Amino acid sequence: MIRSPAPSREFTLLARCCSWNFATSGDAAPDTSGPLDWQRLIRLSRYHRVQGLAWNAISKAEVPSEVADELAADARSIAATNLAIVRECGELSEAFARVGMPLLFLKGLSLGALAYRNPLLKMGWYVDLLIDPGDLPAAADLLTSRGFAVREPPPATELMTWHRRSKESLWTRADGLHIELHTRLADNPDLIPSLDVHSSTQRVAVTPDIHLATFRRDELFAYLCVHGASSAWFRLKWASDLAALIHGRPEGEIDRLYRRSQELGAHRAAAQALLVTDTLFGSLAGTGLRQTLAGNWPNRLLATAALHQLAGRPDEREPTEAPFGTLRIHWTQLLLKPGLGFALSEAGRQISDVLHRQAAWA
Repeated sequence: MIRSPAPSREFTLLARCCSWNFATSGDAAPDTSGPLDWQRLIRLSRYHRVQGLAWNAISKAEVPSEVADELAADARSIAATNLAIVRECGELSEAFARVGMPLLFLKGLSLGALAYRNPLLKMGWYVDLLIDPGDLPAAADLLTSRGFAVREPPPATELMTWHRRSKESLWTRADGLHIELHTRLADNPDLIPSLDVHSSTQRVAVTPDIHLATFRRDELFAYLCVHGASSAWFRLKWASDLAALIHGRPEGEIDRLYRRSQELGAHRAAAQALLVTDTLFGSLAGTGLRQTLAGNWPNRLLATAALHQLAGRPDEREPTEAPFGTLRIHWTQLLLKPGLGFALSEAGRQISDVLHRQAAWA
């Protein structure tokens, strides 16, 4: 049994609003009856980065006008940012294709188009790109030619050296667009080791004229599980995205996705992900996985830890702002693959990563 913390009414409503965007026809409004702290709901929606999804659902319900206005303003801003991101992604796709460099788009609008009725309301801070490690110098030149500059690593650090230790670098541009340039997908190379830019892909229409390359569903599911596990699922947006991606799949498909994720090396990250989305959105209803996954104590422990990060936090502070906040995430990463060897290697990786970053910014 998953020991989920008792979520606040505001968090519960927020999860219902997310679900409304993929698990309903969009006709009936979410139930907003009962006492609610509307300002807390707004703060939670911003913390979890689901304001657009919240507004799309709540706009159909009876809510205080000031709440609707604040969420509507956030939704307009998210949609405007996404339109700018769509244009940039289309141009990046063409630019990489012209020079023959394979490129995949991770999460973001390609995922939104697969998961939600209105992908422009899915908030995105970064454009996540995956390239071949051997293409890093050429990709860096291409981004520089488009006005992007490296924000991390710091200027004194050689980019190739940085990427040998870190899975991505961060690039920014004066217009506010951000790119995370990935040369691998997981912090620990023992997780999803076979997934790379040459894995099975699909092209997704994010607008009628712009199609972006991303992983096929099997590979995308495994990747999203590991991505969420890397931060112990502390944002509702990530859980909602995954739940939306697998919602309404044919009978037996989620069981198959889980089995395939194990072949791809997602290990316990997939179990944690499914138990979290099941608790919040009922993702495992009608499958045989609920009891199977919850019957394993490390799976239960990982799911419980994630749900406490999601729904059991007393405030809306980032984990980095709370005392020992990231420690509550880092210990879960030790359990993502069975075996003492993995736990030790992951502990060593975390220590090495801290020292590596401190030295880079010193």
